[in-house]
Amino acid sequence: MTDKTAPGFTRVPLIVQYAEATKNPETYGFSGSQGLVNLEGQLLRPDTPSDTVLIFMHPATTLQLLPMPTALAGSGAHVICAASRYAKFDASLIMEKVACDMGAWVRHAREVMGYAKVVLCGWSGGASLSLFYQSQAENPTITRTPAGDPCDLREAALMPADGVMMIAAHASRARTLSEWIDPSVIDEADPDRRRRELDIYDPKGAPRPPYTSDFITEFRAAQIARIRRISAAARERLEDLGRRGGAEYERAFVVHRTMADLRWLDPAVDPNDRVPGRCFLGDPEAANVNPAGLARYSSLRSWLSQWSLDDSRADAVVGASAISVPLIVIENSADDGAPAAHPRIVFEAATRTDRELHVVKGATHYYKGQPELLAESVALCRDWLLRKGLLA
Repeated sequence: MTDKTAPGFTRVPLIVQYAEATKNPETYGFSGSQGLVNLEGQLLRPDTPSDTVLIFMHPATTLQLLPMPTALAGSGAHVICAASRYAKFDASLIMEKVACDMGAWVRHAREVMGYAKVVLCGWSGGASLSLFYQSQAENPTITRTPAGDPCDLREAALMPADGVMMIAAHASRARTLSEWIDPSVIDEADPDRRRRELDIYDPKGAPRPPYTSDFITEFRAAQIARIRRISAAARERLEDLGRRGGAEYERAFVVHRTMADLRWLDPAVDPNDRVPGRCFLGDPEAANVNPAGLARYSSLRSWLSQWSLDDSRADAVVGASAISVPLIVIENSADDGAPAAHPRIVFEAATRTDRELHVVKGATHYYKGQPELLAESVALCRDWLLRKGLLA
């Protein structure tokens, strides 16, 4: 069944399946529990044929309703919005397995759908995934997850893409969490126990903006220290469960107060054109405690794979330094989701390949109410694709 209601293109449902022997299911229900990984997505297909397809994929969500992929499809590009096995449920997400899922989509695009060229489009959290994938497709090195479980990307036969795009994106989930997590929490089991002098949402707690360089340094150090405490506890618990040798091989936990980025309250910290006092989820103070905050729920293995600063491998800076295909980085100057510094450090790391950096002045993370800036981003992408011979 197809949907022709979208302007300029048709939505075609896609299903990709591949075999994987899984000792313990990581996702609820049928998906992944019957010896098969089941992936769902959509092809946004214009009437004009093309030998090139753009693949948008995020580790933890679906992208087929977002402005960028639909606008690119409306401009005439063929777009696959591909979901991982963990779509909209990242509590058990393993980044190495998401790379395998992306590999299944790239292979399907080439071998089943017949596209000659594939370009990975890393929007938001999809950039670190795309660059991680491409680096491992070009030179696979990983054989196990950070928790030590087998996941051999050398044997996965990942097919390299022909180019990578990074749009309104951060450098990695782990880096981002290390800059967002609330360092005032001193007891993971009781979020009410906090170092008040580091609580930026307490009127009688941390100093008010603008923040001094000394406070920023102390705050950042405390953020990283909290990340490392959680990582150490996760490793210790996994070792304990392994020693027990029973049916309980994994455990889930809650990470309280994870949305406390100084940038959201002080526009002078990593400055760009964002509106202070807001973030991509609305009110930062509410986002800090509400259920939808970043990394709110996690398994032990997932924490090490996607959130641990010292363990996670899905890092756009590392990936960009290892790829050989063309890369374009598009920074939205009013982005309140992706940290302002991240696009530039990824661009600067990509020294082995043909790279470009562009800034869309005034664009927010989702281009809400900004059709002209969305069109500018699309034009940058299409121009780059044409100049690099990736789109006829």
